Amino acid sequence: MKIIIEGAGEVGVHLAKMLAAEANDTTVLDTSEERLAKLATSADVVTIQGPLSSIRTLKEAGIEKADLFIAVNPGTQQDVNVVSALLAKKLGCKKVCARVDDEEYLEYDNRYLFTEMGIDLLFFPEKIAATEIEDLLRRTASTDSMDFGHGKLQIAVFKLEDDSPLMDMTLEGFSKAMGAKESELKFRVVAVTRGEDTLIPDASTRFKYNDLVYIITTRDGVKPIMEFLGKSNVEVNHLMILGASEVGSMLARSISRKVDTVKVIDSKKAKCMDLSEMTDDNVLVVNGDGRNTDFLLEQNIKDYDAFVAVAGNDETNILACVVAKKFGVSRVIAQVENLEYIQLAEDMGVDAIINKKLITAGKIFKMTLSNKVRFIKYMSGTSAEVLEYIVSPGSKITKGSLMEIEFPENAIVGGVIRGGESFIAVGSTKIEAYDRVAVFALPDAVKEVDKLFM
Repeated sequence: MKIIIEGAGEVGVHLAKMLAAEANDTTVLDTSEERLAKLATSADVVTIQGPLSSIRTLKEAGIEKADLFIAVNPGTQQDVNVVSALLAKKLGCKKVCARVDDEEYLEYDNRYLFTEMGIDLLFFPEKIAATEIEDLLRRTASTDSMDFGHGKLQIAVFKLEDDSPLMDMTLEGFSKAMGAKESELKFRVVAVTRGEDTLIPDASTRFKYNDLVYIITTRDGVKPIMEFLGKSNVEVNHLMILGASEVGSMLARSISRKVDTVKVIDSKKAKCMDLSEMTDDNVLVVNGDGRNTDFLLEQNIKDYDAFVAVAGNDETNILACVVAKKFGVSRVIAQVENLEYIQLAEDMGVDAIINKKLITAGKIFKMTLSNKVRFIKYMSGTSAEVLEYIVSPGSKITKGSLMEIEFPENAIVGGVIRGGESFIAVGSTKIEAYDRVAVFALPDAVKEVDKLFM
């Protein structure tokens, strides 16, 4: 697939590396020679320096033969991305998408307008991140989660502490302890991340301290799993947010209608004043240094149910969450943009991590696969993907049981939604047309999985 990315900022660079690694013919355009030179040393991509929204530059990149154009220009007016995407489509590119920074563009009628104009996808990474955090605040027992079919199937991620009942237990032992029979399975462990490695487990896999365990369950399987693991959701009524950033501001405005109180802390007075004018009465905006332990105590941090750090600095976000946890806050969430810091943050006790690049990558990567993929998400702590497919009549996946069709080794079908029913998949499961199928796959297996649904 020939892919052109316009913009070598953080999001653009991450997408370039990810897409190039999938053996795509990837070209990156940017105005900065320095950014392009840095990218060229770390990814197998073609780089072209040129002005934004330039027809000449687009043609030089071969836009008329491109399969996908991604406009993610950093630090500019985001309508430049829209113009670039429209030009790319008119010049012959098959699919185009653009990063925006205006919520108005994403309203239903407006999104339809852009679709009619030729843009296949608009995305707002900060808005996606704020929505993701709000979801995590509703499910505080796990480090990450994902729903299929309005909760008919659910994937949750649990980090194993030293007092976890799973410690040193095998997967087979876990199944026996839950009394699980294959014919009436309500859950399945689809993956385990240990350090930097993610593995698809078998019966002999033994759980260890600090493992991230990915479990898919049916709706009625959630409660027994939570009880066995000793987990429970904490009701969040009082929320403290560090950072009046775009993510922090959108989160405060949205969640203020669902909780009793929200307190936002930021060191910049102008940001505080702007946010206080845009929020409801139950949102208190305070100007101060959230890195200062004494200041956080003065702000009664111990009285809050959850703490979210979305300031502009990864180190600040991680350390502030560690402090909040030390003061007894039940749920702490940090925005961490440096991928190398994610595991460090988890090891330091941060409950959940938000990374705009990973969230955005799932939406973009979907456009490189077949049109049968309904949804893709990168779960925190792993490079693997969770995919949801809708099965077409006659596709390869329907030609036999999962065991008979030799499903790729580094992927696993977790569960199936068929009509109003949902069930956990096993080797003897036969997928049928129009099923909705939840798949967990390591990067090297995604393309193989995709072929089965064509």
